[in-house]
Amino acid sequence: MNVKYSKKPVGLIASMFLAILFTFSSNAVFAKSYEVAYLSASSANTWLGASVKEMQSVADNNDINITEFDAQFDPAKQTSQLQDIIASGKYQGIVVCAIYGVGLIPDIEDAIAAGIEIVVLNQIVGPDLTTSDPQVDGIAASVLASPYRSGQRHGELTVQACEGDDNCEVVFIYGIKGIPLDDAIRQGFDDVISQHPSIKVIAEGEGKYLGPDGGIAATQDILVMNSSFDVMVGADQSIQGAAIVLADEGMTGQVKLIGLGGSAPALKGIADGSWFGGVFGAPGTEGRYAMEAMVDALKNGIDQGGIDPLATAPDDGLITSGNVHKFSAEWDG
Repeated sequence: MNVKYSKKPVGLIASMFLAILFTFSSNAVFAKSYEVAYLSASSANTWLGASVKEMQSVADNNDINITEFDAQFDPAKQTSQLQDIIASGKYQGIVVCAIYGVGLIPDIEDAIAAGIEIVVLNQIVGPDLTTSDPQVDGIAASVLASPYRSGQRHGELTVQACEGDDNCEVVFIYGIKGIPLDDAIRQGFDDVISQHPSIKVIAEGEGKYLGPDGGIAATQDILVMNSSFDVMVGADQSIQGAAIVLADEGMTGQVKLIGLGGSAPALKGIADGSWFGGVFGAPGTEGRYAMEAMVDALKNGIDQGGIDPLATAPDDGLITSGNVHKFSAEWDG
């Protein structure tokens, strides 16, 4: 018996297969991915390292490729990098951690005019250092705690540390003296302690933001001219170094240490009593918010505006032994 098979089912199956293959291929070819440049003030900075980790996590889930540019705390280098990024035509978005924010404004305006989405991370782009809000028209989001407000918080903790002392001598350790960030922190600090005549800054130092070594050197230099003082304030990295020197000199407990950053060593020091207190910082949260804002800008055309990561921090971000249990460190300092 001769059986005659129809070719139609085979043709139908083949057509369906080709249609599925075409759809898959089309999706593969036309799947939307984004290139985002990250202008880092310093890739060696441990705070920013925590931000990058969270940025990368969000990027990986949203078809975003991040390329990092390390300015190594060199404003001229960062300006050149930004100009190169714009000229390349490769990037749909830029996350900017500015070294000198005012100086970047013309090139950021050029980037916005070229259709590139801009998100500001951690450092202000603009002349007003008291706000988290964007200061250039067209910036999609600005994610940071105002450095002036951070300085005020530093001052408020210093007032607490000096309570009951009629002649409270304070050492102030800059991160990088002369940059807008540190100038704003110092201004906020001064505006608070100036209301308390018993508090006097008797010495200054510069610890950088790259680890305890800068704080070690600054503290050693200060001790040459000042054998005793009551309070030392500075970024967490600097205060870590100061704690090492003071321990070597047998001065642990004689100086009240106040950090800025809320790192793991800071929270540990506050909990065990070797540090008086600290201003909380949330670099991981900043990084996550920044990349989420970039996603909204790239995919949905939504601008988030100003975002203060400390807006919901316990006790306005002031950490002492009485509330340290409320805080969780987001970086290792």
